[in-house]
Amino acid sequence: MGRKIVVALGGNAILSKDASAAAQQKALLETAEQLVKFIENGDQLIISHGNGPQVGNLLLQQAAGSTEDNPAMPLDTAVAMTQGSIGYWMQNAMNRVLKEKGIKKTVATVVTQVEVSADDPAFEKPTKPIGPFMSKAEADLAKKENPDFTFVEDAGRGYRRVVPSPKPIGVVETDAVKSLVDAGIVPISVGGGGIPVVSNGNQLLGREAVIDKDFASEKLAELVGADALIILTAVPNIYVNFNQPDQKKLEQVSVAELETYIGQNQFAPGSMLPKVEAAIDFVKATGNQAVVTALDNIEGFVQNGSGTVITEKVGIRN
Repeated sequence: MGRKIVVALGGNAILSKDASAAAQQKALLETAEQLVKFIENGDQLIISHGNGPQVGNLLLQQAAGSTEDNPAMPLDTAVAMTQGSIGYWMQNAMNRVLKEKGIKKTVATVVTQVEVSADDPAFEKPTKPIGPFMSKAEADLAKKENPDFTFVEDAGRGYRRVVPSPKPIGVVETDAVKSLVDAGIVPISVGGGGIPVVSNGNQLLGREAVIDKDFASEKLAELVGADALIILTAVPNIYVNFNQPDQKKLEQVSVAELETYIGQNQFAPGSMLPKVEAAIDFVKATGNQAVVTALDNIEGFVQNGSGTVITEKVGIRN
């Protein structure tokens, strides 16, 4: 068995403007064609994914159709529902590409609960954007129709609903994921950051929140003993002075260098910052490498290591 790799895929890579099932399935088929390159390279793959656009859309659909006899489901259940739907599409896409390439490999979705602390201060301050971008008028109307929702302007791109985003402290189904990996099966896990739950005696209780998928993927990678954490985003590298005349891409970078850049506010909160922080957490916890790159650069990474590779010290390659 080759390297054990957790690959974290953003929810926006599955859904852009067209929210139809057909469009999302098409996007996932294109994604699968890239992800299979890891398997062709001999790597043992564990896939995670975001669900921000999907869960936000589902909540709006439920709110619009909610009645006393058929009430909308709570947020933790909506996360589970989108875990299932995206996992279903993803495993079908992966299975199709694997069969076309003559690779005998099974892909299976694990509906995953991720434990958070009931005392996490994030519950008092919603920050995680979910759902579609809206104009100010659309957000005002959505707020009027859903008084309990909170909407904020998101990075100059429009308004989105925000919900609490507590940090993960454990992955309940870790042993199930390990068993699948040991059997040579490709698991799809911690979808949408996992279903947020808190421990209460012998019970796990769902919470109204969405866990950042990068932090959940890091926690999973740490717990399953992954050799690498690969976070896929819209750009092939992390940049400093992004979109400025002196923009510089980072290729080989140490944890200490990234922490310096964080202190300089180089990375946008809610965008690149959580990816960088999750990568740092993984490298510190395991000593193994983390990579941030684009989906369409997977072949470049597999063939020549392109992308931003984060290690404890510059020049160390795992």
